[in-house]
Parts: sequence; C-alpha cells; structure tokens
Amino acid sequence: MTRLNVLALSGSLRRGSLNTALLREAERLGPHHRFDHYDGLGRLPHFNEDQEHPAPSAVTELRHRVQDADAVLIASPEYNASIPGALKNALDWLSRPAGDDGPALALKPVAVIGASPGPFGTVRAQLTLRQVLHKMNARVVQQPEFLLFQAHQQFSGDGRLPDGSPAQQLLCAVLDALGQLATTEQYQDRTRA
Repeated sequence: MTRLNVLALSGSLRRGSLNTALLREAERLGPHHRFDHYDGLGRLPHFNEDQEHPAPSAVTELRHRVQDADAVLIASPEYNASIPGALKNALDWLSRPAGDDGPALALKPVAVIGASPGPFGTVRAQLTLRQVLHKMNARVVQQPEFLLFQAHQQFSGDGRLPDGSPAQQLLCAVLDALGQLATTEQYQDRTRA
C-alpha cells in the first residue's frame, strides 16, 4: 500500500472536539500513512480580497500544507445545519489562486467525515461541505459516507472507537477509498506535471 501524506483538518475549534478525536482515530487506524494535523483554523483572518496579495502568513502556511499533502481528510461538526464558519473561512481562502498556482484544493483528493452528539450525525454539514468542495474542483470520496451520530457515547474513555465496531470498520473503508483516490493514475499524472 502506498504511504500517503494526509492533511487532517478538523472543522472544530473546541479543545475536546469529537471531530478532532475522530481524526486521531483515523490516524491510529491508518498507521501506514503520515498524518499532518492542522490546528490553525482559529488563527486564519476572515477572508478579505483586499488582503489576498500578499496573503497573510497563516493562509500561506495552510496553502503549503495542503499542497504538500497527497490527500486531505476533513472532519466537521454540524452547526445550524451547516459547516462551522471557521471551516468555511479556510475553504474560502483555499479556493483562491496563489500566484502561479491554482487553488490549493483543485483536483486534490479529499474525504469528508463527521461526528456529532446528535441523532443524525453530520449529514447536513456534509452535504454543504461536499457542495463547497465540488465547486472548488476537489476530488471528493463519494462512498462510503461516514456520519458518527451520538459520538459522545461511541468513543471509549481513551478516545477510541471500539475495535471491530461498525463505526471503526466504516472509518477504515473511508481511509481505503481516500488512498485509492489519491493513487489513481490520473492523480499521479497531475502531480508529475
């Protein structure tokens, strides 16, 4: 299996975030990949075209980390039936071209997951996030979808999903699908260009 550099991006700013825990669990389940956990959403300035050139240093750092990644794994909570503003702000910055480079997420393999204490998981947030990523021309894993509902009850005390649980198996399937998407010939050709 190809070793991937995966940028792990949590849409939550909360220290005890279920979505950040979900990304840590993904890292544990994908030890053959290298995970780069980005925790700078709260440091990004609000998107403002007047500040685009030159871009703020926090934005430049995020763009570089996305560009250096083979794939991106986004875990987002659901706020008011959508994605958190901090995550949308980051995506707005990433949707803009930087110098001679196009938008950082264009053609980048991306998987979307989410955890919520609610009974419906993050289904509406993921619909919104997929729509935004589609507009940004990211290559999003379509299946399987991962929605961890009542997540506060599904994680054990050490922040793990129970071994062999359906949630753990589905998360592994998402990681496999992301790996397959990132190693397709079409993607490999794009990175060699």
